[in-house]
Amino acid sequence: MSAITVRILTENLAHDMVWLAEWGFSCWIRYGGHNILFDTGFSDVWVKNAAHAGIDLETVDAIALSHFHRDHTRGLLFHPFTTKRPLLMHPRVRGARLTRTDPDAVLQSDADYDRIDATYKRDFDVRTSREPFEFFSGAFFLGEIERVTSFEKGCFFDDPMEDDTGLAFKTANGCVVVSGCSHAGICNICEQAKRVTGQPLRAVIGGFHLLHNEDPPVDETIAYFRGEKTELLAPMHCIDFDIQARFVTELGTARFGSGALIALE
Repeated sequence: MSAITVRILTENLAHDMVWLAEWGFSCWIRYGGHNILFDTGFSDVWVKNAAHAGIDLETVDAIALSHFHRDHTRGLLFHPFTTKRPLLMHPRVRGARLTRTDPDAVLQSDADYDRIDATYKRDFDVRTSREPFEFFSGAFFLGEIERVTSFEKGCFFDDPMEDDTGLAFKTANGCVVVSGCSHAGICNICEQAKRVTGQPLRAVIGGFHLLHNEDPPVDETIAYFRGEKTELLAPMHCIDFDIQARFVTELGTARFGSGALIALE
């Protein structure tokens, strides 16, 4: 089975002074000889950081979106691709709109979502699925996440977020999960990854969505991962500082930001 590398292209914090950061998430995954772009953040930060990392974006084999929110999708407006590439998503991502007004949101308008939808249609080979599927050997789009934990809400305020998903990759030592925002619940996502791959958890990388304004199940989530005994936990993007600190002190996690490179043999 293949090794995997994950280069963080967009995250809320920068790995060091040479990278750009913004509220959002994007990463470049190398697995089984394939290049996969997962999410694109809010702006062109992912493109600029990819250039700084020496990544040729034209070598991408597939692009996947975790859900419809613009801090994960709007960066596609700045894509440099010269030919249509496969774009994997839950069917709700096309045409989805916020059901809650956030006074702090930038460009909080349906017109902005319309621009993104037009980009999907014009520039990409869109492939939608509610079901999990293997898009490269050992690489899985997790589809609509089953809500199986008793403690995760699996929603974003009044939005059930059925489109929220992640990716999973088989390795010799277990599956590696890459999440975008985890509105579905990071533990729900991990349980689906284990079912789909037939492997135990090895690593979990990406947004964990543990923010105080949504009353997150922090104790339960930490207990879950303590029981899973993962090799690597990399919570980032949508996690409040003090909750992040608990992961560091209680589970020994590291804090990764834009530009960081995570490699698992």
